[in-house]
Amino acid sequence: MHPLRKLLEANKGRHDRRVEFKMNAEADSAEVFIYDAIVSDAIEAEYWGGVAPEPFVKSLRAITASTIHVRLNSPGGSVFAARAIEQALRDHPARVVVHIDGYAASAASFLMMAADEIVASPGALVMIHNGWTYAFGNASELRSTADLLDKVDGTLVSTYAARTKQDPKQIADWMAAETWFTAEEAMAVGLVDSIFKDSPSAQVQWDLSAYNKAPQLPVADPVIDPAVAAARKRSASLASLLTV
Repeated sequence: MHPLRKLLEANKGRHDRRVEFKMNAEADSAEVFIYDAIVSDAIEAEYWGGVAPEPFVKSLRAITASTIHVRLNSPGGSVFAARAIEQALRDHPARVVVHIDGYAASAASFLMMAADEIVASPGALVMIHNGWTYAFGNASELRSTADLLDKVDGTLVSTYAARTKQDPKQIADWMAAETWFTAEEAMAVGLVDSIFKDSPSAQVQWDLSAYNKAPQLPVADPVIDPAVAAARKRSASLASLLTV
């Protein structure tokens, strides 16, 4: 199974995910929650869950506050969708502060590069890696796909290097190794500006089994919508009555 498909499928049933825009007129600020995977479009979002760029960017552009606090806990997702969200954050006139409440993995880790300031909670994790795709066809077509992935990875290296001032070769090595950084490690290499000790912990714990080197942390069972749970219970009861 394609790793991105595996990531989305493993987390499909989680109803504790959150994509929300909250305004604070008195403080002239807005709070944006990205507690979800990043998907290509609204159709994928409806089926798998996740934040899609088109509705997100539309809501973001409607914000008139001078400061936007982006609260991030995301296992990653579509590279091009995350690029669209990243660019929208860069284009917004407000000061953007990203707070890593949990994970900033894969696509979420370069989305946050658009921020003016990146603050991590003590237990946050940041992961960078090479891009994924799947392909079929003849040898020439497969080489073309590999060339495209190399270009995508090159743009990601440039994005991380511009922020961190790290050697691009070092960043490429970290990406190739699928490197997970603690908050302290991320700050040491420039991926994070500071660690906020009183930052709240994220409530969503993601299934990260799609990744090769994800930390072995306990994953809470998905929080199932009560209406869905009740429907399943009724179906199970009916099935037991029909069993002979």
